[in-house]
Amino acid sequence: MRFGFTEDQRRFRAHVREALRSPEVRAAAAEATGADGVEPDARPLYRLLGQLGLLAVHWPVEFGGSGRPPTDAAIVAEELVRAGVPDTFHVNTIQIVGQFLLMAGSEEQKRRYLPALARGESFASVLYTEPDAGSDLGALRAVAEPEGDDYRITGTKVFSLKTRFVDLGLCAARTTPGAGKYQGISLFLVDMTAPGVTVSLIPGIGDEHFHRVDLDSVPVPGGNLIGPRDGGWPLLNEALAVERTGLDYYLKAERWFDTALGALIDDAPDSGHEDRLEQIGRWHGALTADHVLSWEVLTGLAAGRVDQLSAAVAKYHSSELAQSVAAWAVGIPTPGQRAERTGESLILDSAYREAPGLTLSAGTSEVMLQIVTAAFESVGQEEY
Repeated sequence: MRFGFTEDQRRFRAHVREALRSPEVRAAAAEATGADGVEPDARPLYRLLGQLGLLAVHWPVEFGGSGRPPTDAAIVAEELVRAGVPDTFHVNTIQIVGQFLLMAGSEEQKRRYLPALARGESFASVLYTEPDAGSDLGALRAVAEPEGDDYRITGTKVFSLKTRFVDLGLCAARTTPGAGKYQGISLFLVDMTAPGVTVSLIPGIGDEHFHRVDLDSVPVPGGNLIGPRDGGWPLLNEALAVERTGLDYYLKAERWFDTALGALIDDAPDSGHEDRLEQIGRWHGALTADHVLSWEVLTGLAAGRVDQLSAAVAKYHSSELAQSVAAWAVGIPTPGQRAERTGESLILDSAYREAPGLTLSAGTSEVMLQIVTAAFESVGQEEY
């Protein structure tokens, strides 16, 4: 970016926007959008997006993509959210699990799984977090016991999204218990329809439901081990840095901010809303800076640079900003809040209920600050 887009990127963005304006996509997006705690099945929408070739544009052609630059994938992500497409399937399936496979999977694993993900015919989720471990993956207790060349995984995972709809779970488990906090961890692709997998709902206030996944001696083929046995921790560190661009949180904040502005105009179109102008200006400035910050991380990744510090800063800033915007926006009057609610009121109500989890997912704000602190302490030690 720095600090604008190329002509090719602008043409590509226009192409994506045109595709997302079709009546078929708009109708499917409306059907896939949850409200008031009801979570619809968004898979039909994603199958349509897969047919349009919009899910994994940056993947190699042999794995279902279009071979475009990684920055074009960010352009697609922006336009999907701005078109009202619920983004969780895209984030989990393409940006996290699919990207992890592209980075660390074997050629056979890539050919077996990636094309179906790119076509919107298969979906994936992440199985990292555990009830007693929280965001500390070094405290996970799930165990993968060897059975010949294969494994059986036993443990419990929590707070995954869309899990009742997915086919695959990217699961972290210990293959050598007692090896050390960050040693002996391996990563597996788990068939979510395999015997021993039980998915249950965790009660919550959001329109997207969290799930608990109980794994009771679940059979996992040895071919579903990703990377080397006991070598999961370095892969997780790199994958999390790639995941933490901040773009997905920025896009939520942008949508909520724009919706709040629309509600203000609808509430009193002739009013200048002088009492809110200063805060509106501050939010606009913060969002502009956040967008640039996310694209700095993205362009670095496109150039092959994985910068954990920049990623932690982007994730911290964007998730905290989105949470703050949601808390401010819920106070904006929207017509029909008490009776026949408008689309604006539904979006802002949903934002307020979703926002608390943003500073927890993909690493808590406290963890991001620890990464930043450790980086600066390291620089200070080198100077002295």
